[in-house]
Amino acid sequence: MKTVAQSFYSLALVAALAGGAYAASDTITQKSFGTAPGGKAATLYTLTNKHGVQVQITNYGGIVTSVKTPDRLGKFSDIALGFSNVDGYVKNSGPYFGALVGRYANRIAKGRFTLDGKTYQLAVNNGVNHLHGGKVGFDKKIWAAKPIHRAGGVGLALTYVSKDGEENFPGTLTTKVVYTLTNDDALKIDYTATTNKTTIVNLTNHSYWNLNGEGNGDILGQTMMINANRYLPIDKTSIPLGSPAPVAGTPFDFRRPTRIGSRIDANNQQIKNGAGYDHNYVLNQPGHQMILAARAYSPQSGRVLSVFTNQPGIQLYTGNFLDGTFSGKAGKLYKHRNGFALETQHYPDAPNRPSYPTTKLKPGQVYRYTTIFKFSAR
Repeated sequence: MKTVAQSFYSLALVAALAGGAYAASDTITQKSFGTAPGGKAATLYTLTNKHGVQVQITNYGGIVTSVKTPDRLGKFSDIALGFSNVDGYVKNSGPYFGALVGRYANRIAKGRFTLDGKTYQLAVNNGVNHLHGGKVGFDKKIWAAKPIHRAGGVGLALTYVSKDGEENFPGTLTTKVVYTLTNDDALKIDYTATTNKTTIVNLTNHSYWNLNGEGNGDILGQTMMINANRYLPIDKTSIPLGSPAPVAGTPFDFRRPTRIGSRIDANNQQIKNGAGYDHNYVLNQPGHQMILAARAYSPQSGRVLSVFTNQPGIQLYTGNFLDGTFSGKAGKLYKHRNGFALETQHYPDAPNRPSYPTTKLKPGQVYRYTTIFKFSAR
């Protein structure tokens, strides 16, 4: 009987057996991606590793626009939802395809929080709540970009300085995000931030994945494992009700690999509140150690996406509000549940919940987290 390790093939081996693409060395190139609002130039950076795995990132919003990986037969496809130029992201910003999200990812109830005795009112841009940094969040900014070469990979360092009062957040926040495409077929994301005044911060990447290829149908037959015994139930506006609840005996139990679609339409109030899965999971994480947070698999393509992080939570979103309005890079419509997101982050509404891991950042402290998306096939 094969062991689990033996049943997995590296992308390098799969591509080799199928005569797949290879690069002599890892590379990074750049080209114009169009003009962003305000007349600023958007640039597209293409990172390619030695196995031919390719990731494209734009300095507009720090958006991951494309991720090309081979299936079990070595055929490369783009598995990240997105658009072919900056205009697509400007006109269709609602889904946050591939974006760096900040200053605060996820929701803050009624856009209001109190910090050191002062109450701040943020934009209310998602029903009655604040979502993903406001009307003009980090996903709509031009980031300073610097290509980098490292042992074992190639990367892109992005920096953005959010001034005191931007979107009514306190403090000037200097954020650096480094994307690294490694030669062991992983996209590593290192987040750091510092502030000159006490503030709140919660950063994430909002990529949508379809392991059969972007635009190639729904993700309901793909399996999901989430390393969490508990999740955060939400109200009808997607704000946590309070304490975490056990996943056992609920449609939210992904402790073992389970088809995403097997319980997504269950007669369950939490499923109804999220219109499917749009909930934050409390990861089984001792301290701030890097752990395997989630793993998705497509029986059709053989692709595997493993997510490692030292963040305390992960939001599973199953594209519940995709409705065929958008067409992606290959011209195919993104329909209902045609992609899933795994957003590593702190918990929603944490600034208003003292029992949750804090999102407060003080001068002299460094916000520092890492997430790794590892690609393989079996």
